[in-house]
Amino acid sequence: MDLFTLDNLVTLFLLILLQAVLGFDNLLYISLESKRAPEHQQKQVRKLGIGIAIALRLILLFVLVNLVEKFQTSVLKVNWEGILEFDFNFHAIIVLLGGVFIIYTATKEIMHMMTLEELDAADKKTSSAAKVITWIVIMNLVFSFDSILSAMALTKVFAVMACAIVVSGIMMSVLAETVSEFLQKNRMYEVLGLFILFVVGIMLISEGGHLAHMKILGTEVQQMTKATFYFVIVVMALSDVVQSRYQRKLLREKQIMAQKAAATDAATGHAA
Repeated sequence: MDLFTLDNLVTLFLLILLQAVLGFDNLLYISLESKRAPEHQQKQVRKLGIGIAIALRLILLFVLVNLVEKFQTSVLKVNWEGILEFDFNFHAIIVLLGGVFIIYTATKEIMHMMTLEELDAADKKTSSAAKVITWIVIMNLVFSFDSILSAMALTKVFAVMACAIVVSGIMMSVLAETVSEFLQKNRMYEVLGLFILFVVGIMLISEGGHLAHMKILGTEVQQMTKATFYFVIVVMALSDVVQSRYQRKLLREKQIMAQKAAATDAATGHAA
């Protein structure tokens, strides 16, 4: 009964809110990655991938609670003063590799969109459900580090943190369906989503460099804050909306000019 104290309930609410805020990039990745699976399996892939990821998040939470110092232990250090300096631990390496992989994935998909191919050839590029689920689970764990470490800073009660992870996982499953359906109906926003994912990769690389205290040519790598990340997303989304509306305006003006030209040609023909 000590678990259901006011303090624990307030902390649980804050953790769920924190998971929701920190989980946007993960949610976007799941929605875009699941589209690589065969269409009839995409919904199942999202649910199964998130379900397995929740179970592994709980295991990761248990491991971090008991072995958090091990993840902060230095494993690779370079001190090339004035040129390159860093001190990698397991946490920094995992986050850095996650960022590199996301940038690679986003870049590959963007290049694929720019390539003119037959539809039959494009269909062959779908991945198996098992492969997509595997990547969803792996990247979910990469995104989990920040949220779990933030949770550990707010409370030491394992049950509260575990409950927040389960609730946020259920929310993520529901929202992933909504985001995926939106992208399916509005295919033009896939490009925006991929560029946002590219920024997510940059954010993770900057975080990995910051965790490793990396200095390049004497300048320390600074972590991109969540506030900066969301500001960039808002600017990108607004510019995309403005550009879309402007393109429709130009198209409408072109249609009106064509109609006027046709009317003028018709009037000239009748006069003749």
